Amino acid sequence: MKPTYLKGVLACLIATVSWGAMFPVMTSALTKLDPFNFTALRYTLAGLGFIILLLLMEGSKSLSLKGERTILVWFLGTCGFAGFGFLVFYGQELAGPSGALTASITMATMPMLGMLVNWIVRRTRPPLPTLLLILLSFAGVSLVITEGNFSDLVMTPEAFVPNIPILAGALCWVIYTVGGSFFPTWSAYRYTALTTVMGLTTVYAVVAVLTVLGKIHIPSVAQVFSVGPHLLYMALVAGLVAVLCWNVGNKILTPLNGVLFMDVVPITAFTLSALTGVQPGSMQVAGACITAFALIANNIYQRMQAAGASRKNQMVGLTAKRAA
Repeated sequence: MKPTYLKGVLACLIATVSWGAMFPVMTSALTKLDPFNFTALRYTLAGLGFIILLLLMEGSKSLSLKGERTILVWFLGTCGFAGFGFLVFYGQELAGPSGALTASITMATMPMLGMLVNWIVRRTRPPLPTLLLILLSFAGVSLVITEGNFSDLVMTPEAFVPNIPILAGALCWVIYTVGGSFFPTWSAYRYTALTTVMGLTTVYAVVAVLTVLGKIHIPSVAQVFSVGPHLLYMALVAGLVAVLCWNVGNKILTPLNGVLFMDVVPITAFTLSALTGVQPGSMQVAGACITAFALIANNIYQRMQAAGASRKNQMVGLTAKRAA
């Protein structure tokens, strides 16, 4: 294995293991602080880190939004940080200890959700095999959520309400990720830093409204200190380090290869949850395997399609050369 390729593999592994571990970490944190204040504190710390990094890499001029689509930057930042942070971890809080398993397996469906979002935004319909694999991936998620008891979806639908914000949060992150393509001249550092800052305006506004309405309360100093280790991990490791490693890894391996590492997220979460006493059931493990299979199978299909298109272009070029 070439050193550069190995660097890409390690970078993607660091990112996805970090993300997989954040759900068990949040299981503990959510018993001490609500997800809304926690998200505000987390992205404040991460945002400062991203801004400092952007200044070091590109200078103060990169902070300017003059002539840029400010509203779009705000919208994408709101989706990526307010939407993802609030919805996923609010759903995890509602689900209790088992929420880490559901949240992590839902993250593995992001590549499939991305294809659906791309279909809507760019009007590029995925081929039939991909659509079928998307359905298969969500069947796997359903197994994890229901533990194989699909009748419960009809008999006790209220028990599955926490999964709705988790899926919505995952969709928000997909929208945020796809949104990066609307700023092709921006570096990953600039896109991440500026969207974080703009997204924080929504984060602070939502927290302020919920506080005024009495839904949440301003955390005490003792509460903040009690989640100090969780905050540091979520902001610096699962936030700053993981995002940068993910960008570096995908640049080396290409997104077609990098996306396969999303399967590491539920594997890590399932393992750490088991170590902390939350044992996944056999049907939940089966569901995770089905979702992983769908992701890998779609990746293989995409490679076959790309190889076929490449051969076709070569044949066209060769024919044109002979005709000339």
